[in-house]
Amino acid sequence: MANSPIRGSLFDDFFKEFAPGFFIKPLHGDPLPTAAQIRIDVRESDTAYTVQAELPGVPKEDIHVSIDGSVVTLRAEVKQHGSQTGEGEKTLRTERYYGAVSRSFQLPQDVDQAAAKARFENGVLHLTLPKKQANGARKLTIE
Repeated sequence: MANSPIRGSLFDDFFKEFAPGFFIKPLHGDPLPTAAQIRIDVRESDTAYTVQAELPGVPKEDIHVSIDGSVVTLRAEVKQHGSQTGEGEKTLRTERYYGAVSRSFQLPQDVDQAAAKARFENGVLHLTLPKKQANGARKLTIE
C-alpha cells in the first residue's frame, strides 16, 4: 500500500508543465468560468466596504448582486456565442455555452442595504457597501 501511486506524482507534474490541462481543455472556446474565477478585491474604511469584482464579457443586465446582512452574493449569467461568419464563409465548428456563475462572501459587519451602490465599468463591478450603524447601547432601568 505504501508504494501505491499518488496524485501529484513526478509523472503528473511533468505533463502539467508540458501541457497544463491538455486532457481537459476544449479544443476551441473557453471553458465555463467557475466561482473562483470571479476575482474580487475588498477594502474597508471606517464607514464602508468597497468591492471590485472582475466580470469581463458579461453585460451589466446579466449581473445580480444580493445582500443579506453581512453576506454579499454576486451572480452572473454567462453566455458565450459562436463567432460571426462573413460573406463567402461557412462555419465548420462553433462551441457555445450558457450558464451561471456565483460567488458569496461574508463581511465583518452588516451592510446598510438601502445605501449600497453598484456601478459596472469596463468589465469590473464596483460596489460601495456602507456599514450598518449599530444602535447605541441602551441602559435598562431595573424596577
